[in-house]
Amino acid sequence: MPIKIPSGLPARDILDSERIFALEKPEAERQRVRPLKLVVLNLMPKKIETETQLLRLISKSPLQVEVDFMKTSTHEATHVSADHLVKFYETLDTFKDNYYDGFVVTGAPVEHLDFEQVDYWDEFKQILDWASTHVFSTMYLCWGAMGALNYRYGVRKELLPKKIFGVFPQYLQDEYCFLTNGFDEICLQPHSRLAGVNEGDIAHNPELQVLTWGPESGPGLIATRDFSEVFALGHWEYGKYTLAEEYERDMKKGMTNVPFPKNYFPHDDPKLEPLFAWRAHANLLWRNWLNWVYQTTPYDLAEVPRLRAEKRLGTDRSIRHEPGSPRVDAFTPFSHDGYGVIRG
Repeated sequence: MPIKIPSGLPARDILDSERIFALEKPEAERQRVRPLKLVVLNLMPKKIETETQLLRLISKSPLQVEVDFMKTSTHEATHVSADHLVKFYETLDTFKDNYYDGFVVTGAPVEHLDFEQVDYWDEFKQILDWASTHVFSTMYLCWGAMGALNYRYGVRKELLPKKIFGVFPQYLQDEYCFLTNGFDEICLQPHSRLAGVNEGDIAHNPELQVLTWGPESGPGLIATRDFSEVFALGHWEYGKYTLAEEYERDMKKGMTNVPFPKNYFPHDDPKLEPLFAWRAHANLLWRNWLNWVYQTTPYDLAEVPRLRAEKRLGTDRSIRHEPGSPRVDAFTPFSHDGYGVIRG
């Protein structure tokens, strides 16, 4: 099914070229269905690139999804035209009386800063407060996940001595979890961050569960028991060349705490084409999330505040999962050169 996007959004041309079915508002309104309503808080500098990455994933659902875009008012974006922001983005003031099935909060390249040093931190918290009563389920990505875990659940952010950078194996923690249903026992997830989260804080919070975990990257996917909040510390939304572009950018900046991207270029040879090894799990996660929202969200979104207050948002799993490999033989994939690619 198509995604419903604002008329004239630049990502439409890219999606069309990839044979992704997207409808603009006039076309979509002729279909007699109630689309899922999503709003995206896009904190990334390259707005159009991030829009395209997210819309690719959202489009894989068999549901019609209507997408709005939110921006902060306390931070001025410098990597996108003001015209684009004026045309396609609104601040919280515009959305404060709206209700949504889903909310997506992107990452931002500020994970090395204390939360209070981020110029939109106070506004970020206000937006999360709004979402806690006006949104059925929220998907947080990278820094957005770290910020939400800290503000909502007191999970501390921990700076890393060097950037965790590359594609890392994640071990599935529960094969029957709704969000990871259909995942392979080992999945791959891109990571690009200078900070992580305190795993002890997560383990001691009964509201949180770790869904995927890796020996190098730590938790990759975390969720609340009722799936009203989902936290992806990695970047399943990344495209094939995103890590390569970030590495080139960081090297031009002269950054010394950024290693060569791991498990990304075949045989660690940057002259070879990167291997796009996480796409299937990315599509599956987002399809599962949208399906869960569709199955459990009320038809009348005005009921969301009551359901959130009563904690009636769907499945509440009582099973506790400790982070660790589901295997008993200590198998660690991709620990040696090769990465499944044979030189020609």
